[in-house]
Amino acid sequence: MAIADVYSSKQIEVLRETIKKDWFINLLHGAKRSGKTKINNDLFLFELRRVRKIADDEGIKEPMYILAGVSSSTIQKNILQELYNMYSIEPKFDKHGNFKLFGVKVVQAYTGNIGGVGAIRAMTAHGAYINETSLARQEVFGEIVSRCSGTGARILADTNPDNPEHWLKKEYIDNPTNKIKNFHFVLDDNTFLSNEYRENIKATTPSGMFWDRDILGLWVSAEGVVYQDFDANKHYIDSDSLPPLSKFYCGVDWGYEHWGSIVVIGETEEGTSYLIEEHATQFQEIDYWVDIAKGIQERYGSRVSFYCDSARPEHVARFKRENINAMNADKARLSGVESVAKRIKVNKLFICRDRVKKFRDEIYQYVWDEKKGEPIKEFDDVLDALRYAIYTDEVRKGKRAIITNKVQFGF
Repeated sequence: MAIADVYSSKQIEVLRETIKKDWFINLLHGAKRSGKTKINNDLFLFELRRVRKIADDEGIKEPMYILAGVSSSTIQKNILQELYNMYSIEPKFDKHGNFKLFGVKVVQAYTGNIGGVGAIRAMTAHGAYINETSLARQEVFGEIVSRCSGTGARILADTNPDNPEHWLKKEYIDNPTNKIKNFHFVLDDNTFLSNEYRENIKATTPSGMFWDRDILGLWVSAEGVVYQDFDANKHYIDSDSLPPLSKFYCGVDWGYEHWGSIVVIGETEEGTSYLIEEHATQFQEIDYWVDIAKGIQERYGSRVSFYCDSARPEHVARFKRENINAMNADKARLSGVESVAKRIKVNKLFICRDRVKKFRDEIYQYVWDEKKGEPIKEFDDVLDALRYAIYTDEVRKGKRAIITNKVQFGF
């Protein structure tokens, strides 16, 4: 079997540059699904064998190595599960969540909060592998680097892009040296993905920041209107043109001085969504919103779901006492925006023009904060409710599918 049967050209370039040359930090960054983690997982195994050899030469019985990620679940999903799938490697964990592999003690560290450094304080590590590095707290990343003081210690890292002001880009990617290497990946570097899959990903990726980051792997700031693919001539319809709808659910954004809103989404059997009602106003107490919700129940059924802003738990509790099927929305902001944007991009979300008013005011004024890479918290009351509805329902669909698979197939 030739090396090209196992690795893409980009991965072979990384192999040649990292195995044959000296370095301290090797950072792979770029598009999702471009092959970064695959090659780093293999380099991780190579590094453990190299560390064991150094330890043998120095008479060290149990050298230590840091395996870092945002959480235990991301390490399991992105690294350990993939190693098991590829090589049947199944570590045996001790009571601290650490394990031995190739005679090296691998200590897990979690980079998503400052408490993640607890597992590695005072240790001398012979290397580290940091997954999803842009999501790491800078203090935790710095602590990991400082712990790598064993002979020949080296650090593998990979990440998807973030905003161009991110500390990782400014301090490491923009300042390569003979000790700090970095490699940029684009989606098309992963030639093991089928052309059809890559074209499908491109066709469903929203324009603007999401395209630049997810397809081109660029560290770009967000610019302009958030929902760039929204086309009034295409995505507005009249309510008398609605197709048969088989499912209904709602998004709720509480408000008082700023606007509160409830939106109703209707969905076809094929999964196309329609914003069919908008209720948005100011200076109304919870009794008003209870009446709105009960009216929605009368029109669409008592079990219609209301995905609510969790910022007002007392309001969610009041809905529940009123036998309204209310639950906290999944408020992941960028993921939610991307979910809505994808539906617009592929013409799976339409708006009943004659049943909305505030949406028409917000859709072209909802813009990106260039520095933060997130939408500015203005002109977002109905759009937040829409995001809560669309994204939370998608998340719940995914969870239901996992449960169904476990029941049907036993995994």
